[in-house]
Amino acid sequence: TGDVLQVLDIGEICWPVFWRFPRQISAKLCHIRLHTNQLYSMCDHSFHKTFKAYLEAKRGFFNQIPKGAFALSNKDDKNGEVMLQETAANKYYYALKSQADYKTKVLESNFTGLNLKLDGNDFWSPLIGHFNAYNLTAVYAAAHLLGEDKLEILTALSTLQPVAGRFQYVNINQIAGIVDYAHSPDALENVLKTIKDIRSGNESVITVVGCGGDRDRTKRPIMAEIACKLSDRVILTSDNPRTEDPDAIIEEMKRGVNAAEKRKVLSITKRDEAIRTACALAEPKDIILVAGKGHETYQEINGVRNHFDDMEVLNECLTELNQKK
Repeated sequence: TGDVLQVLDIGEICWPVFWRFPRQISAKLCHIRLHTNQLYSMCDHSFHKTFKAYLEAKRGFFNQIPKGAFALSNKDDKNGEVMLQETAANKYYYALKSQADYKTKVLESNFTGLNLKLDGNDFWSPLIGHFNAYNLTAVYAAAHLLGEDKLEILTALSTLQPVAGRFQYVNINQIAGIVDYAHSPDALENVLKTIKDIRSGNESVITVVGCGGDRDRTKRPIMAEIACKLSDRVILTSDNPRTEDPDAIIEEMKRGVNAAEKRKVLSITKRDEAIRTACALAEPKDIILVAGKGHETYQEINGVRNHFDDMEVLNECLTELNQKK
C-alpha cells in the first residue's frame, strides 16, 4: 500500500469520482493518503495486540509519506491530528464541526439525502446521514488536492448513488425500511444514531439484528445492548450462523439485555420471520432497521449458502402489508 491512495471506509464512494478523471488522477495517486476515523471495531486483534498498537501502525502509514505529498485527515476524529503529527507531507484537514481546510456544514439531513454547504458551495446528495457528509467532504478534498477543478468535483459527486446494503432506504405505506451492513458494535451504534438524528421523534425504531457464527463472540451481548439502548423494539435473530447453533448465538446476545429492557426484545431465529414480524409491528411513520448482512444475497448455514436478501424480504413484507390495507 505504500504507493497507492488508501481511502479507509469510503472506497464505494471515492473510486467512482476518481474514475471520472482517469488520466489525471492515475499519475497522482501516490501523492496523497487519507485518514477518516479510528474505531475499536476496526482493530484486528489477531494482528494488532492492542488498540494503541493499531493506532501506531496507522500513524506509521502517514510517517512514510515524502515531502511534497499530501496527508489528509478528519479533524473531528479524536485521533485526526495525532495521525499527522510526524509526517513530512503537506498536512490538510477536513471537518464538519472543527475549523479545517475543507469544511462542510449540514444544512438539512433526511431520508431523501443531504443538503450541504461544502467548501462554500451549496450541494445536494442522495446519500444519507452525517457519515456520508464526512465521506463526501473527504473525497472532495482529496480530488481537489490532486489538482481537480472544484466545480468538476462537485458535478462528479452529485452523480453518486447510495450503495446497496449501506443505509439502503425504502418507504412503503409510510413505513421506512433501512438495510445496513452494520455487523460490529461501532457500526450498529453509528447507523442507529444516524436514524435518531434524522427522525422527528414520534416514530418507533424497530431493529432486527443478529451476529455471525464462527466469529468474535465477545461482541454479541454488546450488539444487543446497543440495539436496545437506541431502539424502541428489538428482534434478535440469525445472521450467518455458519457452523454454530443460531439459537445459542441469540442466547449469547441476550446477555447484553438488562432486566428493564427485556420487555422490548423478541427472539425469532428464522431471519425472514423476524423481518416479517418487524413489518407487522410497524405503524405508519415507524422505522425498521435490518442490520448485519447488508448487500449479501445469501445466508450461510452449516457450510451451505442459501439465497437470502434482506432488502428483498423487507420489500416483499411491506408490499404485502400495503396490499392488505
